[in-house]
Amino acid sequence: MSYLLDTNICIYVLKEQSTKLKSKFYSVASSDLLLSSITVAELEFGVAKSSQPGKNSEALKNFLSEFKIIDFDSKAAQQYGLIRASLEKQGTPIGANDMLIAAIAKSNDLTLVTNNEREFSRVEGLKIENWAQ
Repeated sequence: MSYLLDTNICIYVLKEQSTKLKSKFYSVASSDLLLSSITVAELEFGVAKSSQPGKNSEALKNFLSEFKIIDFDSKAAQQYGLIRASLEKQGTPIGANDMLIAAIAKSNDLTLVTNNEREFSRVEGLKIENWAQ
């Protein structure tokens, strides 16, 4: 099984905030852990606005070198359209970047690892695991 890591999970790993998460993270083969280009963009934004961008940029570069990064492609774009239409119809929208991440996960048949189950659970058919709890 392959997993797509949400931004909040990456931050927990980088900051070593959860021993349970760390244990699960290191028990999965690194080839089964993937990042989306959207998550990378969010992490880069965090580095750019941080009080120590030089130090954090180096840490992020080292972290990212361990992962395959999945881009937002035409399959993800199709999923995004379906997800957004469904959520709007239900009156239960989620954040724009979260819809993009969910679309990448669904279009690549990946399980999304997130601590934001409340939002992502609104996306029909999205496989979710929370390794932080």
